[in-house]
Amino acid sequence: MDKVVASASDALEGLTDGMTVAVGGFGLSGIPTVLIHQALEQGTAELEIVSNNCGVDGAGLGLLLAEGRIRRVIASYVGENKEFARQYLSGELEVELTPQGTLAEKLRAGGAGIPAFFTPTGVGSQISEGGMPWRYDSEGAVVKESPAKETREFTVRDHARDHVLEHAIFADFAFVRAAKGDRHGNLVFNKSARNFNPLCAMSAQVAVAEVEELVEPGEIDPDDVHLPGIYVQRVLPLTPEQAADKDIEKHTTRPRPDADDAEKD
Repeated sequence: MDKVVASASDALEGLTDGMTVAVGGFGLSGIPTVLIHQALEQGTAELEIVSNNCGVDGAGLGLLLAEGRIRRVIASYVGENKEFARQYLSGELEVELTPQGTLAEKLRAGGAGIPAFFTPTGVGSQISEGGMPWRYDSEGAVVKESPAKETREFTVRDHARDHVLEHAIFADFAFVRAAKGDRHGNLVFNKSARNFNPLCAMSAQVAVAEVEELVEPGEIDPDDVHLPGIYVQRVLPLTPEQAADKDIEKHTTRPRPDADDAEKD
């Protein structure tokens, strides 16, 4: 039951080229920075990344992207990364854009063993009808498009509505970050870091959690557990320096009003 590993390299044992990796976080909030750096260091390539977004230029998943280690991305938001846009539009990267709620449910369904589900989100758009550009060539022509998806009418509370069939995501690995975890893999996430981290872990065959604080089993109240250890295979305790190393995506560019008032006093 002790799932603690001694090093980041041990945490990613078995990760090989071409695998599908679900990565927690939103922007730079709650991202597994140590595991991303380890994947970069060990040279893993041709990865299919499933994440809300692909980091930013020079940080998070943007580091793997800049080194050409990612072949395909399934994401819902990609607007903060210029290199991402360049690779996508030049034909170097395949991208499957997915509505954010649908992406979350596809990950959750994978963890629950549900192969597919119907949702009204995306009906009547390229999400259901197909034709969304997945890959361009170097000249900017679309060479791969999303396929049309099955739709079916369901009546919910006496209201008939079309729904589109979405398939679950079953990842090979998941990289997640938690504020606290025990040796059995039970995890607690801090505020907004509880975004895609639990869902990514649920979807993976091997979920690796880097934890800022490692505690013994029983020290986390069961009511406080955000993700049960059954979904986590490896736990990597961070050093205090690693735990404190967190990038800020955007800095405040002007003083807060209360700061001005304090200076006047």
